[in-house]
Amino acid sequence: MTIYKSLYQSPLGPISLLADEVSLLGLYFVGQAYFERGFETAQIVEQEVAPHLAAKAWLDDYFAGRKPDSGRLRLAPHGTAFQHRVWSALAAIPYGQTTTYGQLATALNCKSAQAIGSAVGKNPLSIIVPCHRVLGADGSLTGYAGGIERKVALLELEK
Repeated sequence: MTIYKSLYQSPLGPISLLADEVSLLGLYFVGQAYFERGFETAQIVEQEVAPHLAAKAWLDDYFAGRKPDSGRLRLAPHGTAFQHRVWSALAAIPYGQTTTYGQLATALNCKSAQAIGSAVGKNPLSIIVPCHRVLGADGSLTGYAGGIERKVALLELEK
């Protein structure tokens, strides 16, 4: 399977977009933790395809503060069944709102907030699947693969 890569220049730094012919597979701040994880052995071609164009339009709207609907994107992140459950819960966090790892664990009937944190950290669709909206139990800005300064900026943008 060929993976297509395109870069998006965001206000918070360059973002790598990975896609197949029909779906967005990954959105990563260049250099973040877990950068392009799972695609290390894939054949990656730097070529813009339709999912990149849709994601870039979505990101333009997002960074302009227009609250874009991720339902307009075809997303196909690679992960375990548990990770997909967690990522679905992340996608349900409304724009401008936050939750905690513990609240997610309770909602997903999971006994381990750490397991939730691990799945959140491995989210391959940063921003679109809003892992930046998850806080520590005390409301602290913990754990964001793209860096805490970006987490702060994303939350500020959504106010």
